[in-house]
Amino acid sequence: MSTKSFRLALDVGGTNLAAAVVDQEYHILSRESIPAGAGRSIDEITSDMAKVSRMAVQKAGLTLEDMSFWGIGMPSCVNSKTNLLVHANCFGWKNVPIYDYLKKNMPLPVRVENDANAAAYGELIAGAARGYKNALMVTLGTGVGGGIIIDGKIYAGADNLGGQIGHTKLVYDGELCTCGQKGCLEAYCSATALIKFAKRAGLYNSGSKEDAQTVFRFAKEGNPLAMKLIDDYVSYLAAGLSSLIAIFRPEIIIIGGGVSAAGEQLFVPLRQKLENCTFGAAQSGLPPVVCAELGNDAGLIGAAYLDMQNQ
Repeated sequence: MSTKSFRLALDVGGTNLAAAVVDQEYHILSRESIPAGAGRSIDEITSDMAKVSRMAVQKAGLTLEDMSFWGIGMPSCVNSKTNLLVHANCFGWKNVPIYDYLKKNMPLPVRVENDANAAAYGELIAGAARGYKNALMVTLGTGVGGGIIIDGKIYAGADNLGGQIGHTKLVYDGELCTCGQKGCLEAYCSATALIKFAKRAGLYNSGSKEDAQTVFRFAKEGNPLAMKLIDDYVSYLAAGLSSLIAIFRPEIIIIGGGVSAAGEQLFVPLRQKLENCTFGAAQSGLPPVVCAELGNDAGLIGAAYLDMQNQ
């Protein structure tokens, strides 16, 4: 390949900074990861963001001159009106001029995007949503994230703060969410929420691992309490997705995150409930609801190609 044929991606989390080099066929050529070191200064952390990215380039046997772009996914977003990183909970950053810090350490065009949006874009260009232009992705993990793709591009509203799927409302004044509001989709459909409800119901016995997959396993074994918990969980998820379908009418819905590992035990009842509760389902059908394909690579691949959003 000629120079400038490769792209640099960075996935920023509260625990690790994970970098990768991605080629034109969406293959990851190299990876590097270092501890994020939350609690340090912005200068120190952004310097390490560049450091681990350079390490990935070196590991691939390439140089920065071979890179055309540096894409970064992190649990925050840049307000397109102010150009400030709004709020990165993992570091305690609020209204940070992130590009000023990044450009001090890396001589490449750079874009920062919400990590869930980057993952949705990765699934669009290289994963479960290949061939589609309008897609919805929902990740069911510690929280509930997701991304909205319209006409092949990430949709995040007028100021780039939209697309917060996990913080759409299910229940007014309902369960407390991590965002401080009550009744959010995340408060009912994250793995954390399922674990909370299982603990509250007394499902876990001595020696049982307190995670979401244990609830699914107990349900599969016929435990009536676990079966009720899973039915309630899927009902909440169907209610949330049905609203999003009614608004966006995507061509496909991708479900990722740890809970998606339950496979058809999740997807079969979810599809059935969506048939029953979604506006227009009887007349126009429903988009396919499928499992994400790329796992943690989705965010890296999507981040590497964020500059395509400008074209």
